[in-house]
Amino acid sequence: MMSFINILVIIGIFLSIYAINVKRKSARSKQYKALCDINDKISCSKAFSSREGSILGLPNPIYGVLFYLLVLILYQSGFKILLFYMVLIACLGTLFLAYVLYFRQKNFCIVCTMIYLINILLLITSYANMNIIV
Repeated sequence: MMSFINILVIIGIFLSIYAINVKRKSARSKQYKALCDINDKISCSKAFSSREGSILGLPNPIYGVLFYLLVLILYQSGFKILLFYMVLIACLGTLFLAYVLYFRQKNFCIVCTMIYLINILLLITSYANMNIIV
């Protein structure tokens, strides 16, 4: 049976790949309208093409795919504490990106919000899986 972390990772990878495709197609054509582009205030294309949508020249979703693959490797290898701290650091980045999206851009990105939720669920689940006795 597949664990909850594995399911979250698969969904995260799927959403990240979708985001990469939206960013690529949006950059090629101004007429492209993604399924997640509802209007000016609800737009994933706007979020992905923003200045904060890339780090060091690479789109954030590429880092997302790499992050989720690393989560999978750490989880399958049993590095539970390392997994928790890595996800915790990623959630700090998630908080920054959510702040930028909701308060500076005044935008709502459905795909981004789903990724933020997955990261929070990964944090909670990885914490619960550490089996720390207090």
